[in-house]
Amino acid sequence: MTYIWLIALFFIYSICPTWLIRLSSFRVQKRVKDGVALTFDDGPDLTYTAQLLDILKKYDVKATFFVVGWKAKAYPHLIKRMHEEGHTIGLHHYYHTSNWFLPPFVAEWELHRSARIIEQITGVRPVYYRPPWGHINIWTLFMQKKYKTVMWTYILGDWNASLGVARLYERLTKSIEDGAIIVLHDSGSTMGADQDAPANMLQALERLLQRTHVKWVKISEE
Repeated sequence: MTYIWLIALFFIYSICPTWLIRLSSFRVQKRVKDGVALTFDDGPDLTYTAQLLDILKKYDVKATFFVVGWKAKAYPHLIKRMHEEGHTIGLHHYYHTSNWFLPPFVAEWELHRSARIIEQITGVRPVYYRPPWGHINIWTLFMQKKYKTVMWTYILGDWNASLGVARLYERLTKSIEDGAIIVLHDSGSTMGADQDAPANMLQALERLLQRTHVKWVKISEE
């Protein structure tokens, strides 16, 4: 009987809020008003993020980065460069942990610590938040008073290196529609990701930027 209660509590605390968010867009942003938003999760990465910033600068594209707190602390020069080049920086937890397994005070600590690190580097406190894996718990709904939760319109599976450049490019082209928020990843060090997968992402992205004329926008309050 104890196991049944534990499962029920887990379902109420974690699964139900995630389903609510996914199905209803309750208090979350899944689209932009105009243009297409490129967003990048799991960085900054010492190998791939600088290459990504080079590509974005080359094509004059502004994007949104949802960064992991400990990586921001480890590589402040990359966070500073994101800010100086006009990109939006949001939060993606301190340790890329799932909200499904975090007690409320730990979830809030992860966000607060990450926000403080980014503010110390850039002088600007982040207001946007994307939960790792898109996992929500009941407490996350309360934290939305402090942070604006941004999910996505399309998530393309670019963390899987076996997808390859050609198939990822095809998925990217099919996801281009007005108002779309697209998720890509500039780090392969997260659990479940392939270490070298961002190399494919960079090739597919540059091919896309070379061949398409799109109004690229960052997540912004403007």
